[in-house]
Amino acid sequence: MAALPLVAAAQPAAHPPAPGARPRMDITLTVNGRDHRVALDPRTTLLDALREHLDMTGSKKGCDHGQCGACTVHIDGRRVLACLTLAATVQGRKVTTIEGLARDGVLHPMQAAFIEHDAFQCGYCTPGQIMSAVACVQEGHANTDEKTREYMSGNLCRCAAYPKIVAAIRDAATKMARA
Repeated sequence: MAALPLVAAAQPAAHPPAPGARPRMDITLTVNGRDHRVALDPRTTLLDALREHLDMTGSKKGCDHGQCGACTVHIDGRRVLACLTLAATVQGRKVTTIEGLARDGVLHPMQAAFIEHDAFQCGYCTPGQIMSAVACVQEGHANTDEKTREYMSGNLCRCAAYPKIVAAIRDAATKMARA
């Protein structure tokens, strides 16, 4: 029931749905600094809106149950699982995806550190790992390797690149502090 006021605040679609069609609502999503107006089923997750309606496929659909972290994005600077977040609830908020980290063709220090430390194997979890790692540093939880591992524990890597991920976060944290 808590999401009801947020969903009710969105505007209904301009055209009534055809008989048997699912209802749609017009919402504006601010993703990576750009506004995107989309008509979505009110039950559409942020992950599905990003991937299927905005063609931003960097965030991955891993488990679709909020257990793996592959879909991690930032909303107003905080990490969230896009597969558990309704798109309608982020209207008016700033969403940052892996596609929005680099600036003017220059990789974010965390992206560069993941490459430098070979902190990925298959790469499937990498976007979520990087987004969570950036937040981990910004939240002040990357002070020790132990603390980093604890605050990154919601992001799973099937290839077990964890030691390299921690090394990349340690390296990027110092560069992010200087920036």
